[in-house]
Amino acid sequence: MGQQINVPTAGTQCIGAYLAQPAGKPRGGIVVIQEIFGVTAHIRDVADRFAAAGYAAIAPAFFDHLETGVELPYDQAGMARGRELVGELGLERAVADVGSAAEAIASAGRIGTVGYCWGGTVALLAALRLGLPSVSYYGARNLPFLDETPKAPVMFHFGEKDPGIPPEAVEQHRQKLPQMDVFTYPTGHAFNRDADPHVYDAASAELAWRRTLAFFDQHLAGA
Repeated sequence: MGQQINVPTAGTQCIGAYLAQPAGKPRGGIVVIQEIFGVTAHIRDVADRFAAAGYAAIAPAFFDHLETGVELPYDQAGMARGRELVGELGLERAVADVGSAAEAIASAGRIGTVGYCWGGTVALLAALRLGLPSVSYYGARNLPFLDETPKAPVMFHFGEKDPGIPPEAVEQHRQKLPQMDVFTYPTGHAFNRDADPHVYDAASAELAWRRTLAFFDQHLAGA
């Protein structure tokens, strides 16, 4: 369904991106923000699903700043390399890339973001700093930013058995951003990653998907 495109970013460098377009007129646009593993087949499939729901979806390849074509395996070695790459990339450059990707699909209408794990924190920052309605899945790096004033609504999804995001961390989201929806599910980290049977939880992922679509239907298509 999708295609590879190039997206200009700050500093004249282009990065790649996976773009999935809906069959008819877009209901809006969504920037799909990867986990630490790159724009994998799973992330491309997520973009395709949003396109099937009527949205133009773009998944920018942030790691192209450092190394092209990164698609890491879901194992210890992949996690270690992914952590190195996001550490080198930095959150500020990632947020700027989200802005560039949003511009690339601006003709779709109102733009939002959805992000997973590391991308969940980037999605939060996109709402805080870029004013893009965003859905943040299990962002483990969110806490330092919860005192910032959001410029757009955010929806949060967390697994109740996620060792990296304990209940007290989830509770801080509720206390510091009481106007935002914070949902928890009886599962662990990365429960939406259906390409990885070790973490995927079908029931939780489906419920989170329905809530996410309702969020975008309200804040993008209904805006």
